[in-house]
Amino acid sequence: MGDGTVAAALADPDAAELPEKVKATLRLLTKVTRAREALGPADVEPVLAAGVSRQGVIDALMVGFAFNVITRLADAFEFEVPPQASFDASAKRLLSHGYK
Repeated sequence: MGDGTVAAALADPDAAELPEKVKATLRLLTKVTRAREALGPADVEPVLAAGVSRQGVIDALMVGFAFNVITRLADAFEFEVPPQASFDASAKRLLSHGYK
């Protein structure tokens, strides 16, 4: 996807050059994360209308849930975020060896 696309998606998913399926999913995940008390069935409808399958919505919600839990735990335990070079090295290792 590239750093530029990721940065654009994080800054403004609706303005980023992303498929509508991805934009709709990101809007849902943003609401789940930031305004879950206002979440309802109507929030899933645009994602399904964009062409995301019901299982795709479930998968996205499960991934979002996992990241939200990890983030909250990391904040609670005051984990330090390593420098970008560490992430780059980990990504290369995962791409070449997978999750083993």
